[in-house]
Amino acid sequence: MTRPLLFALPGNEAISRTLAGELEGEIGLLEIRHFPDEETYLRFGTDVAGRSVVLVCALDRPDAKFLKLAFAAATARELGARCVGLVAPYLAYMRQDKRFLPGEAVTSTVFARLLSTEIDWLTTVDPHLHRYPALDAIYTTPTRVAHAAPLLAGWIKSNLARPLLIGPDVESEQWVAAVADIVGGPYRILRKERRGDHEVEISVPDLLLFSERVPVLVDDIVSSGRTMIETARHLREQHLPPVVCVAVHALLSDQSYRSLKDIASVVVTTNSVPHSSNAIDLTPVIAQAVRELI
Repeated sequence: MTRPLLFALPGNEAISRTLAGELEGEIGLLEIRHFPDEETYLRFGTDVAGRSVVLVCALDRPDAKFLKLAFAAATARELGARCVGLVAPYLAYMRQDKRFLPGEAVTSTVFARLLSTEIDWLTTVDPHLHRYPALDAIYTTPTRVAHAAPLLAGWIKSNLARPLLIGPDVESEQWVAAVADIVGGPYRILRKERRGDHEVEISVPDLLLFSERVPVLVDDIVSSGRTMIETARHLREQHLPPVVCVAVHALLSDQSYRSLKDIASVVVTTNSVPHSSNAIDLTPVIAQAVRELI
């Protein structure tokens, strides 16, 4: 089989190189710049004709990235690529999965429809599936989901002696339970009520029974950090050791990251989105998912 040809969209160079090694693939050259009026110029510097093309693009801050990705996918196909797949370690626009108020856009379905028309397959890591049973519910292109739980569990086992895993809400229980099962430690689930984009109310059970264990807050996405920060404050009131925060997708602003580090002993994330907290490499599970598609 011809070696896959990987192209990194801006900011995805590091994970693309590691993934190319896992897949025994080749890194291609992709030039992207802007004209003075901010329109995008894009050119493939490596011949894609007859090749299996893999575009690598984490879709955090997606509005600035989608057009470049669409231009790259369409151009690769026009230039004769055998197929064009997308590795999006973080997949955006999964939050708005219903019309909560009259007149709202259900952006998850619109984005899925737009992206499905441009690519032949999609691989991502732990998308925020809340009301959808699977990505196939809204994506019409073949998809594979890689799961970070075994890698998070591996980091916890290697770095923490007596962890107590804590999930942020009822929706997280199945996922946190899987991590706890691999780690071989107990877990507890919180109750969370979100009052806005940046305001949450956390209900923490009595955890004094676990006073000698290290509380590990585990979540799929950390953005404002309010859930982890408020939880850490409650745990401090119960005189538990300083918390360790572990998340898959780091969507933190600089200010949110500073606030989280002020109250947590350690903040660890995967490399699904480039961030200074990245300490867990997802490429082994992403590579396995890609192999199933190409």
